Amino acid sequence: MTEQLSASPQRRSWLIVLPLIVFLALAALFLFRLGDRDPSRIPSALIGHPAPQTSLPPLHGLLSNGAQVPGLDPANFMGKVSVVNVWASWCVPCHEEAPFLTELAKDNRLQLIGINYKDAPDGSRRFLSRYGNPFASVGVDGNGRAAIEWGVYGVPETFIVGRNGKIVYKLVGPITPDNIDSALGAEIDKAVSAASISRKF
Repeated sequence: MTEQLSASPQRRSWLIVLPLIVFLALAALFLFRLGDRDPSRIPSALIGHPAPQTSLPPLHGLLSNGAQVPGLDPANFMGKVSVVNVWASWCVPCHEEAPFLTELAKDNRLQLIGINYKDAPDGSRRFLSRYGNPFASVGVDGNGRAAIEWGVYGVPETFIVGRNGKIVYKLVGPITPDNIDSALGAEIDKAVSAASISRKF
C-alpha cells in the first residue's frame, strides 16, 4: 500500500511534464523546418508567365551620355534576355549588391533594367551617382503598384525575363558572392542558351 502511494505522485509529475516535452519537440521541429528554408528560393507564381505589362516613367534627371535614361517599357522585354532588379536607395542590401549589378551590366548577352521602388528621386539619383548606373532603363514605381504586379516580397529582388518576354527566374534578396554565379549566373546562362536554341528553329 505504501509503495502504491509513493508511485502515484511520480506518475502525476510525469503527466504534468509530458505535454511540455511534446510542445518543446514540436517547437524544435518547427524551428528546424523554418531555418532550413532558403528565402532566396521562394517560388514565384509568375515563373513561366509573361512579365507584367506595366509601363513606368523614367527617373527624371538620370542621364546617360547627356540623354535621359528611359523608363520601363514592357515592349523592350521581347527579343533580349533581361535582368530586372527592384531596388531603392533606402534599402541597405541594395547598396551591398550594387557592385554585382555593375558586373552584370558588362554582360552584352543581356540588358539590365531597374525598377526604383517607393524612393525619393534625389536619393535614387545619388545612389546611382555613387555606385554608377548599371541600368539600360529605370522605371519609377512611386506607389509600389508595379512591384505588386511583379509579386515582389521586398527589395531587393531580381528577375530574369527570357527573350520571349516570360519570367524564367526570381531571386529574393540581394545578389551576393554566394549566389551570383551558382544561382543567378547559372539561370542567366540557361536563359541565353534557350534564346539561342529558339533562334535556330
